[in-house]
Amino acid sequence: MRTVPVALAALAVLAALPVHAQDKPAGPPAPAAERPGFDGFSLQNESGDFRLQIRGYAHFDGRFFTGDEGFLAVDTFVVRRARPIVQGSLGKYFDFNLMPDFGGGTTVLQDAWVDFKPSPKIKVRVGKYKSPVGLERLQSATAIPFVERAFPTAIVPNRDLGVMVHGDLAGGVVAFAAALLNGAPDGGNLDLDLADSKDLAGRLFLSPFKKGKSPMKHLGFGIAGTTGKQAGALPAYRSGGQIGVITILAGITADGTRTRYSPQLSFYSGPFGLLAEYAQSESKVKKADGTRSELEAKAWQATATLALTGDQASYGGVRPKKPFDPSKGQWGALELAARVHKLELSRASVDAGLIDPAKSARGISAWAVGFNWSLTRNVKQAADFEHVSFKGGAADGGNRRSENVLLIRTQVSF
Repeated sequence: MRTVPVALAALAVLAALPVHAQDKPAGPPAPAAERPGFDGFSLQNESGDFRLQIRGYAHFDGRFFTGDEGFLAVDTFVVRRARPIVQGSLGKYFDFNLMPDFGGGTTVLQDAWVDFKPSPKIKVRVGKYKSPVGLERLQSATAIPFVERAFPTAIVPNRDLGVMVHGDLAGGVVAFAAALLNGAPDGGNLDLDLADSKDLAGRLFLSPFKKGKSPMKHLGFGIAGTTGKQAGALPAYRSGGQIGVITILAGITADGTRTRYSPQLSFYSGPFGLLAEYAQSESKVKKADGTRSELEAKAWQATATLALTGDQASYGGVRPKKPFDPSKGQWGALELAARVHKLELSRASVDAGLIDPAKSARGISAWAVGFNWSLTRNVKQAADFEHVSFKGGAADGGNRRSENVLLIRTQVSF
């Protein structure tokens, strides 16, 4: 990781270079260095075309399981995410983003991309980034209302590498994305492709009342999906406590066409927020004996939030109007959240012998309640309780014991 400080130093030097005569002046000169604020630390030249911004966030989590007499899960504290972010502009037409993650004691490159902006309405992205599919997956980890994302996020890809055309039309009424990607597995974060085939991914999201003053101004809905021929390992699906509970048998691999689709909806009005989505993934697979079958997984969720302190709910999370300052009688923003979600394999997938029913569940359903305290825009404390029920997965052929987990999080971001 010695290259990261070197890259940061090089970018800082680049951002501080003097502006050439051909650079377009932009009215009153902008400061060469800006003070730190809610959105990190930044440097820019006088025209603002070259800009370096340093941001980041960290999640310090606790997971505590109740009624777990069988010691199937371990109560633990964990650094779930630790992500420094370097982003900015390289002239008028290019933006960049670099985000490693040191959470969990490992190093993963989450984002590394460059955007070419030929017009304000369209961008071309090259590199590694979030696949444009899942609604909650596309939401920043600093804005999600629960400590862990819902089950549909396990069905769609996480990060992938490739090229993507994306943008907003009609003043943000239409958001679109179309990408050619290596082809990450369900919930996967891909760094290197192991096959020649690629995935096509696309998303269309409409906010028809965005430009007006209608109470439905922040209603949005759309559909996204991927398709492509892929080969390789298959995912294990996890519970809310991050325990693998649906596991495909060893020796079974993806081998053929994989298709996903995900209808999605979000709505925000005053202190109230609603996010709902469905996801389905269908993959051709090959067993160890050479026979072929299909793995079909589907999931859905509905999440509602309510800001108790009169703050505005949004897809980007709650930003407190009155940041924490006891001397002024200000305590930040309080938010309640409730969620139901479910994930299951199709009956045909189970009957085809893709899982061991004595060890792997064939379905998961859960409900959760959460409380978020945003002390400032930079510090948030969260606590969730989730009850997870399983279909199958017990050695005697019955249902695996339910999981009850308390999740807590301290979030620091800048």
